[in-house]
Amino acid sequence: MDARTEPPFRADHVGSLLRPRSLVQARHDFAEGRIDAARLRAVEDAAIREVIALQEDIGLRAATDGEFRRTSWHMDFIYQLGGVIRTDDEIVVTFRNDEGTGEFVAAGLAVRQPLHLDEPIFADDYRFLAGQVRTAMPKMTLPSPNMVLFRSGTTAVDRSVYPDLDQFWADLSTAYADEIRALAALGCRYLQLDDTSLACMNDPAQRAVLAARGEDGEQTHLHNIRQINAAVADRPAGMRIAVHLCRGNFRSSWVAEGGYDYVAEALFSDLDVDAFFCEFDDERSGGFAPLRFVPPGKQVVLGLVTTKRGRLEDPDVLKRRIDEAARYVPLDQLSLSPQCGFSSTVDGNVLNPHQEVDKLRLVVKVAQDVWG
Repeated sequence: MDARTEPPFRADHVGSLLRPRSLVQARHDFAEGRIDAARLRAVEDAAIREVIALQEDIGLRAATDGEFRRTSWHMDFIYQLGGVIRTDDEIVVTFRNDEGTGEFVAAGLAVRQPLHLDEPIFADDYRFLAGQVRTAMPKMTLPSPNMVLFRSGTTAVDRSVYPDLDQFWADLSTAYADEIRALAALGCRYLQLDDTSLACMNDPAQRAVLAARGEDGEQTHLHNIRQINAAVADRPAGMRIAVHLCRGNFRSSWVAEGGYDYVAEALFSDLDVDAFFCEFDDERSGGFAPLRFVPPGKQVVLGLVTTKRGRLEDPDVLKRRIDEAARYVPLDQLSLSPQCGFSSTVDGNVLNPHQEVDKLRLVVKVAQDVWG
């Protein structure tokens, strides 16, 4: 079976990578006023050059900047949307791991003006990434539009600005469409939208959270599918768009549990993207049966290699799991990746850089064995 020539590739990855110590220290020094923005940028540039070379040397055919310029995978983008401001409130999300619970805390947000894009938010980041790759295709990641209000809820929207919430959602889609067009104009052919809302809706406890704040938790996934579709409807020809369906990833912890069963039929049938990155790294993720709804022509990237623990998976087990998934969707529509990023926030997951590299090498080797 021939290797894929268009993304996602047979061996792929979600995007974020562990920050090197030099970068973490530089961010701390910048926050304390010991270095200026230009010096921080220079340290980021150097770290990104190294991590791009690392990805290419491993054999990955898509490379990201590791999200090295971000504090978190989503909030850095959301706060820069025109009309969104930070507030003194806090967004608090409870995460779980094998030892107990913890919290992710971010500054609150409010929508006080009509949403718009003053200028492309990640254009400079993509321009630098594209200028550094040698053999890999540059891949850009954005938080999906659903992440803007997923945790704060619609109470964050000033109703004097948006008496009709339908207009808010329309403006949000327009802002995203503008960002996507700007990236395409710079040559971006591989874009990934990271989304926790759709996977989290498989968990009854998460649907109950939405219901408790007055929203329709049972139908939210349908609205969120439409929201992404509106944002990508006019994507330029030649751009491949994937969505990563995550249950939360922060310091090796997660938010939600459960397979994709609740959202699968609508998700795989109606979401207008080219590929789905799906978490299948442990029992929390459920089985592969929901993949039976994936239509011909859509790609599924199986996130079988966990980023939450350093222990390396058995390649034979991974191959057997790929075979199992192929019972529900043809092998030619499948690829392999880690289940999530290694460092969705600057903190990173609980594994070391050597283990990260070993896992990425494993993905490449197993993909070569399976697909050639």
